[in-house]
Amino acid sequence: MSLYFNVYFFPFWWLSTVVMLQLKYPVLSDYYKFILVTVMILTSLIEVIRLYLGYMGNLQEKVPELAGFWLLTLLLQLPVILFLLFNEGLNIQPLERSVNIIFALFLIFQVIAAFVTLKRMVNKLATHFHLNEFDRLEEHPVRHHYGPSKEENILPMASMGPC
Repeated sequence: MSLYFNVYFFPFWWLSTVVMLQLKYPVLSDYYKFILVTVMILTSLIEVIRLYLGYMGNLQEKVPELAGFWLLTLLLQLPVILFLLFNEGLNIQPLERSVNIIFALFLIFQVIAAFVTLKRMVNKLATHFHLNEFDRLEEHPVRHHYGPSKEENILPMASMGPC
């Protein structure tokens, strides 16, 4: 559900961030100009990929896609949004602060939800795999060639004398 709302929120976030960047661009120092333009380009590309992976991983129950979504969220998007939210050298405006807080809340919730979902999905797939292996063992039992059978004793007790 969070991904659904994030898909609709992202264009609003992008538009408001670009408008605020355009308004404050003349007062920023040169290195913050470069950093903000780079962050906007990277965030836009990463967010599209991240949302696609989240949808594919969630709807089709694919572990690699969902893991990619989780990693992109945790390692790239969340630090970038926290940088935009807490770096005071960027001359943060109220609109920017509000949309970045909402975006950060989305990301934090998605990191937690994706971790829980990944854990459940991997456990379910592992259980399914083990059950399939168990069914194959019942159809074609494997003989134990490495140890004695149940009828054989390892040490015959009759040959041992009294203790």
